[in-house]
Amino acid sequence: MTTTVVVGGSFAGMTAALEIKRKGREEHKVILIDKSPLFLFIPSLIWVPFGRREIKDISFKKEEVLKKKGVDFVHAEALKVDTTTQTVSTTKGDFKYDNLVVATGPKVKYDIAPGVEEFAHYIGTPNGAMKIRTTLEEFKKNPGPIVIGATQNAGCMGAAYEFLFNIEKWLREQNIRKKVDLYWITPEDYLGHFGIGGMPMGETMLKTFMKMFNIHYRTEVGVKEVFADGVELSTGEIVPSNFTMLMPPFIGVEFVTNSLDLKATPAGYIPIGDDYKHLYVPNVWAAGIAVDVKLPFTPKSIPFGSPKTGYPSDETGKIVAENIIRTTKGRTDLVKKSWGRIPGLCIMDAGKKEVLIISSSLFKPRSFAIMIPNILYDFNKVLLEKYFLWKTKKGFAFLP
Repeated sequence: MTTTVVVGGSFAGMTAALEIKRKGREEHKVILIDKSPLFLFIPSLIWVPFGRREIKDISFKKEEVLKKKGVDFVHAEALKVDTTTQTVSTTKGDFKYDNLVVATGPKVKYDIAPGVEEFAHYIGTPNGAMKIRTTLEEFKKNPGPIVIGATQNAGCMGAAYEFLFNIEKWLREQNIRKKVDLYWITPEDYLGHFGIGGMPMGETMLKTFMKMFNIHYRTEVGVKEVFADGVELSTGEIVPSNFTMLMPPFIGVEFVTNSLDLKATPAGYIPIGDDYKHLYVPNVWAAGIAVDVKLPFTPKSIPFGSPKTGYPSDETGKIVAENIIRTTKGRTDLVKKSWGRIPGLCIMDAGKKEVLIISSSLFKPRSFAIMIPNILYDFNKVLLEKYFLWKTKKGFAFLP
């Protein structure tokens, strides 16, 4: 029996573990190690601060799902790996592997600028989303300027855009919109770059949204410092703020950086080929945010990265699973599809409105790319959430 250890149990890790077991059947033992017992549909965190979702609505315990599908779940923190002995060390003991899948997700680099951790909120965790909910209740009593955006080196601009339009809608619902100057700050070269080189008519569409919703914006700016009452930009401008939400950059987690054998990049990501196999270490694979993605563009003045979203993470989990099964059978014809060649499929919520972003590949060149606004309701975003939670709860990782 071949044993694969998967470290990380979010989009990429869950998919990889379930698919390896489904395809490998009794010939393959799969162990998934994760420090969180819950699977969380992270894209819906943007709705939590406004009471549209509770954490329990968008999460479930992963152990029961994995157990039904024959995957062993170890609720522990992975500490490091010794690739010579092929052993993963965790807070609950050591685990031997024939294949290792690193699907660890990101660590947030809060120290990108002084004051980011102390004075800016972050929407990307359950605790962060709930803290924002509490803070906004207090904000209603004494409204003032708001700054939303991303810092230099950030790559997840999409979630910040979504939060921006959701908070704008919330301000109107609370009848305090006229009392709030709303600012958007981004390192992007232009609105709607998204870290993917933009989309046809994307900049024009977002400029229209900014004008329609009376949102002030600054592009090509970094964050020099965050204060309790404002944000100093790289240009020297100080934007006043009674509430700030910023997306900092992601870096690799301690499991990767502590494992010198993994030969991670300076940012803590795994160097892989188009087959998601480690470039230098045998029997090690990576999927999702843990992979090193080369930028297909050069930022003009402020550095920023590319997004590593749920759909590519899910797809890379499937590719890794298929390639591990093929390798186990002695095959050398591995599936190859670089991160940038995975189709771009994203639904950006805009406060009970949405924009569908569809392209033949995430990065240019593309044979097809389109942004479709839906100003009536965000039903596609809701359907996507319901569908993905349903298929994951059922363990149907093979579905699109």
